[in-house]
Amino acid sequence: MLTRYEHKGTVWIDCERPTVEEIESLVEEFQLGAFVERELLSPSPKPRIDLFPNFIYTVLHFPASRDTRGTLQSREVDLIILKSAVITVHYESVPAIHDFARSFESSLLMKRAVKELHSGHIVFELSSRLYRAVEDELDASEDAVNKIESDIFSRRERELVRPISELTREVLNHKRTIAGQDDVLRELEIAATALFGSEYKAFVASMSALQFRVSTRAQLLLDVLRALADTNNALLSTRQNEIMKNLTVMASIMLPLSLVSSLFGMNTVDNPIVGSPNDFWIILLILAAVGVVCACYFWIKRWF
Repeated sequence: MLTRYEHKGTVWIDCERPTVEEIESLVEEFQLGAFVERELLSPSPKPRIDLFPNFIYTVLHFPASRDTRGTLQSREVDLIILKSAVITVHYESVPAIHDFARSFESSLLMKRAVKELHSGHIVFELSSRLYRAVEDELDASEDAVNKIESDIFSRRERELVRPISELTREVLNHKRTIAGQDDVLRELEIAATALFGSEYKAFVASMSALQFRVSTRAQLLLDVLRALADTNNALLSTRQNEIMKNLTVMASIMLPLSLVSSLFGMNTVDNPIVGSPNDFWIILLILAAVGVVCACYFWIKRWF
């Protein structure tokens, strides 16, 4: 679907899930060439930037939430930046782009007091929305981290193993996706400054600062999650060791009891207690005494 927005002679064209005909019409209208046409018709595996005489073609990836199958994916946004036009192409719905489209004119008028509006300002506003959307997702991840941190000492170590692993995987996906944009933004700063003038350098620097802030925050969350995972694993291991120790102590107590009961159960001609009055209670008392002695010994040794 192709949607066109225009403000004071500057055009923004958003193309979501483009068809071949829509790509061909854009290539013909803006003289983008066969190379860009081929690139727009299929997703690109990683961020990149290509410079042309009259426009800049760049590919950026932004982390997406889990799909219905629980799979983590990234959303690709292709940007074609001309002097007076911006073309965005994406193969899936991107909520941040939709939000920007709904407030297109107000975003440009209220947030950017500039003498001359050009497509570079659209690129900046759009990229700001995209990075802030990632920050919102990291906010949700941080809330989940705080909940895990509060639950980690509530003897739910086994239940927290999976949530910690899934959240670590999600934040790692955010970090990996955003961190891959470093080189692209550095080249974009040089190319966009040449296209729009030296005053635009501050805008691209702000974009890089947003990207760095998101990447740094994702790394901090990763560090916290890894520390929580280590703590949870230590607590889980300690709890398992406690269980094994208690089972070992119980088995150690039962061993002499089994030995004593086996002695009285031997099929011999002469047994000093078996067959005498109250023999059952005498044997039971002996077993209880042996059990108490063993338990006291283990208690003194602090084995449980």
